[in-house]
Amino acid sequence: MNLLLIEDDNLLGQGIHLSLSAQGHNVEWMQDGRSGLAAALQLPSDVIILDLNLPYIDGLDLLRQVRQAGIDSPVLILTARDALEDRLKGLDSGADDYLLKPFSLAELEARVRALYRRSQGRPSERLHYNNIEIDTLAREVFHEGVAISLGRKEYELLLRLVECSGQVQTRRRLAELLYKMDEEVESNALEVHVHNLRKKLGKSLIQTVRGVGYRVAKL
Repeated sequence: MNLLLIEDDNLLGQGIHLSLSAQGHNVEWMQDGRSGLAAALQLPSDVIILDLNLPYIDGLDLLRQVRQAGIDSPVLILTARDALEDRLKGLDSGADDYLLKPFSLAELEARVRALYRRSQGRPSERLHYNNIEIDTLAREVFHEGVAISLGRKEYELLLRLVECSGQVQTRRRLAELLYKMDEEVESNALEVHVHNLRKKLGKSLIQTVRGVGYRVAKL
């Protein structure tokens, strides 16, 4: 997943960033409302994790601007404000879930996964596509019942293509999914990942749409 974390507490932010990155997610971390809003408007994010008490732009104001801009990424609010009125304001402003501080990183990870599943219309952690099964919790892939070893970027690429089966994913969109803003990308990196997936899961799985990108056939 591509995750956007907007949190000004350095210690907490580091912990969340390390934990989610260790799960294989791409995490962009912004530490104030101004840079957080810019990132939310510019970056494609599967889930936005948003603190409320931010410098420059308050979290609720940020959230309202994000929703007014038409961005529908699920938003998980993190806050120490435990009054019912504050929680209702957050949900009314467009938040999808609310997590009170202090919280365990395990619960945060579970909330993020649940939000992402719901946004994709999936009720469970397992995704099936023909003879391929993807366990999104364990980040494991099985082909005809046999576990297949995939690199992190191969896994993310496969997951996105299967989730969006029948839809062409542009090369630019896939590059944004697989690589962070400051990460250097070789010109043929995407083609290498596609080649590896075809080698491991079958040549016919991923279709090339010349001049545009890639897709897998709709079930």
